[in-house]
Amino acid sequence: MRHLRQKLIDSWASLGPRYLPFADVATPDLPLGRLVRLSLFQVSVGMTLVLLVGTLNRVMIVELGVSAAMVGIMIALPILFAPFRALVGHKSDTHRCELGWRRVPFIWKGTLLQFGGYAIMPFALLVLAGKGQAGNAPVWIGHSAAALAFLLVGAGAHIVQTVGLALATDLTPTDSHPKVVGLMYVMLLLSMMASALIFGFALADFSPGRLVQVIQSTALACLVLNAVAMWKQEARQPRRGRADATPEPSFRDSWAHFCAGEQAIRRLVVVGFGTVAFGMADVLLEPFGGQILNWTVGATTQLTALFAFGGLLGFCFASYKLGQGGDPYRMAQGGALIGLPAFGLVILAAPLEHSAAFLLGNFLIGFGAAIFGHGTLTATMSRAPEEQAGLALGAWGAVQATAAGAAIAMSGTIRDLVNGALDLFGSTAGTGGAAGYITVYVLEIVLLLVTIAATLPLIGRANKTNHWVETQQGASVR
Repeated sequence: MRHLRQKLIDSWASLGPRYLPFADVATPDLPLGRLVRLSLFQVSVGMTLVLLVGTLNRVMIVELGVSAAMVGIMIALPILFAPFRALVGHKSDTHRCELGWRRVPFIWKGTLLQFGGYAIMPFALLVLAGKGQAGNAPVWIGHSAAALAFLLVGAGAHIVQTVGLALATDLTPTDSHPKVVGLMYVMLLLSMMASALIFGFALADFSPGRLVQVIQSTALACLVLNAVAMWKQEARQPRRGRADATPEPSFRDSWAHFCAGEQAIRRLVVVGFGTVAFGMADVLLEPFGGQILNWTVGATTQLTALFAFGGLLGFCFASYKLGQGGDPYRMAQGGALIGLPAFGLVILAAPLEHSAAFLLGNFLIGFGAAIFGHGTLTATMSRAPEEQAGLALGAWGAVQATAAGAAIAMSGTIRDLVNGALDLFGSTAGTGGAAGYITVYVLEIVLLLVTIAATLPLIGRANKTNHWVETQQGASVR
């Protein structure tokens, strides 16, 4: 039996590096099992993304009757915290703790913020929608409580993801960081797929009570997952708590050092354009399926699983190509190019009432967005100065999350404004409310074209940059 078990283990170990480009990041001191356990924080973040962006936006719009503009604003509220991700990353780089930790305290604080937001969220949503006895409460209570809940959950997820990724890069060699990013984001997408299916099944027979149960269960799951992910991961360094320790650089100095890197700001600008281009559809795909194609809650929630599956394949593909020495910005440009026919298929699904086109478009959006995100993140990580992994990831995450939040807020508002204008002029006959959705999708195609043009000056520069970094590091060693 032991011989058979060892043979199976050896077989899996040999298959990993061949079929998973990031599997060979494991070392004897840091086995793949420990990395997978660390990646559980991405599982909690994936659950949060699916619940907020996927399930709750559909439930609030269709079942609870909340306006799309209000839903978009609520889901986009974490954007208020997103710009602070770079600061959080820097603080986790330089944090002084009597216990000698840098990353763990921030992950735990983010977890507590998530749990607190989930604790008040279900009841805040019921007050916001005016369901049952909650309908007697003043309107401002529902709005304020729901806003606070979304803000707390979003802020906690930002902190957990930024510092968790920084901890993962601390534990692995520098040349393996892109593979670590691939592993962590594959775990995120697997979590999104599983969570979408579970939430869809749990809310197939929707009721306010069932909604409360789902959100409370998610709160407990996030707390447990993050605690397990942190357990015995970061080595203690007591010297960091000493009063006579070497002073750490300020955020301003660290940010100036980061921005001094070649094309650092331009790369972040590309991240912002591309994220807005892909992100405006996030809050509208499920409502589009429910309102225009008349799908059920369970069916539309599964769209998130399909989106995540496309993203999973996209990350695996990008990890493999970049591991073979591919240009990260050529990869990012390829992701934007894939987005063009993807949104075209989604647009055609409305007048043709063609579910297959909508499903394929949804899959391609996830695939293209993952390739784009992996390419830009790899390029950003390659320019991270030594001991600034948190800042580099925080900067990328701040731009990405801010752009995504703004895209979500704009998409719902644009949809309502277009449909409202058509209603005012009596031009919605036969459209079924699809005009607002289509307007957003066309705008996304335009933004993708802008993104493709913006990446042109960067293609081919990443390899030169990496060579410059290696040369400088070699000179400093000598």
